[in-house]
Amino acid sequence: MAFFQDPPQLGNQYDDDALLREYLERKLPPEALSEIEPILRELGELAGGHLYALQTADRLNEPVLTHFDPWGNRIDQIEVTPLWKEAQVLAARYGLVATAYERKHGELSRIDQFARAYVIDGSLDVYSCPLAMTDGAARTLLDLKNRALIDRAVGRLTSRDPETMWTSGQWMTERTGGSDVGLSETEAQKQPDGSWRLYGTKWFTSATTSQMALTLARPEGNGPGGRGLALFYLEMRDAAGKMNGIQINRLKDKLGTRKVPTAELTLDGARAELVSTAGDGIRNISSMLNITRTWNAVLSSAGMRRGLALARDYARRRAQFGAKLSEKPLHVDTLAGIEAEYEGAFLLGFRAVELLGRREAGTADENDARLLRVLTPVAKLTTGKQAVAVTSEVLEAFGGAGYIEDTGLPRILRDAQVLPIWEGTTNVLSLDTLRALSGEGALEALRGEIGRHFEAARDPSLRPCVETGKRALEHAGAWLAANLGQPAALEAGARRFALTLGRTLELALLTEHAEWGLARQKPRAAAAARRLAKNGVDRIDEIDPADSRLLMEGN
Repeated sequence: MAFFQDPPQLGNQYDDDALLREYLERKLPPEALSEIEPILRELGELAGGHLYALQTADRLNEPVLTHFDPWGNRIDQIEVTPLWKEAQVLAARYGLVATAYERKHGELSRIDQFARAYVIDGSLDVYSCPLAMTDGAARTLLDLKNRALIDRAVGRLTSRDPETMWTSGQWMTERTGGSDVGLSETEAQKQPDGSWRLYGTKWFTSATTSQMALTLARPEGNGPGGRGLALFYLEMRDAAGKMNGIQINRLKDKLGTRKVPTAELTLDGARAELVSTAGDGIRNISSMLNITRTWNAVLSSAGMRRGLALARDYARRRAQFGAKLSEKPLHVDTLAGIEAEYEGAFLLGFRAVELLGRREAGTADENDARLLRVLTPVAKLTTGKQAVAVTSEVLEAFGGAGYIEDTGLPRILRDAQVLPIWEGTTNVLSLDTLRALSGEGALEALRGEIGRHFEAARDPSLRPCVETGKRALEHAGAWLAANLGQPAALEAGARRFALTLGRTLELALLTEHAEWGLARQKPRAAAAARRLAKNGVDRIDEIDPADSRLLMEGN
């Protein structure tokens, strides 16, 4: 009889996630956990059941752009996939944005919100993209205190009613680039009635089906660079449903996140409103970037978790050379190595969430503020790189099936590749980390943070983790001190330095979590901490810049 391999299956993605359940038990009061847990279990059942089946059936569908109606009228209408339509409703009803702004659990409300997003994300075809930008837009409008725009938009952005909830776009990237937005060419012209019209091209705009967007443009007469830009609010369509001086040139043909309707736009007199001052636009988007980078970090671990869940289930089903893969020492060793990476990434992302929640609740002190400024870029860059490495290993764990499109597995890796790119590449965020650490007390705050987590680990089995982490931190501090005043050397080593900080903090957080687990006869996290230490946390090496230049030139 012919052999047919059973495909991997998913169970309830909350009940099956030991790390998430442990983390919430540690961080939430029992009464809050008892209220939140049934919601997470519902989402976990949807993620592993109905939505996963719909995602599989919906695999070939992608957004479709229609420029003209049958009578020649330009409409620029984007039709999203069936799963995205269902995700729009689900996101509102389960408060995937709203939960953070209702603040039902005070500073812990962000943990509640991000736990919901994390559980369901793997089955929503990156609907987290518009949700992250929606969250960022709401936070930005509130922080900049524009009362008219708060009244107009924030209630919609944070609504639980699918009929009234808006999502927001974030239009920063132009042909001149996305990292150096100070080169933006979009021009803002002030009108006699005090309103503004925008003219220019936005090369990469994610989730272009959103009802509104925040974007940068240069008011007429302003100087060059980032300080000459201003932050503007605009709505996609006017009251009659016609495009607001916006033309959708094309949808982007991307490697991954193909369900996200990412477009290239021309702004030809788009009506817009100034959010804050007529300058300092880059500074005014800092709240948005903090939010979206935090989403990026948390959902990096969610992507890793989805791949690992499938790989573990497959290992129990797939027999090779006389035994299940789950019984093969080399296969077990491979999955264990990437499990440790995922667990560290999860805790780093949620540590940024905790600090964000404290800031918004007004319970953060100066030390928390310094930590959040450093941890946001560090968490984003570290977890983004891990997500690509882990999901690549996940595909390999399936052998040839991992390379076959209709298994649905290649999408996991393709979608992960955006995570080190979107909202600042690894190099850009490494330089941002250096800037953050140059602030008064920032380095001391980070050292204290890492040291505090390591000090919580007292079990002898965790001593190697503590020693490995402390050595890496000392090396990073010595490297920074040795290169102060040498801008070229600092820049060249910034990536290795930032990754060392990120991985060291992951190890510290995981070691502390392991101590908590061992006290409750839960040894898995201790095994993960020891394995993460063995995977290596110190990425700093002395590299000859002359060698780098020779290799760059390639001659």
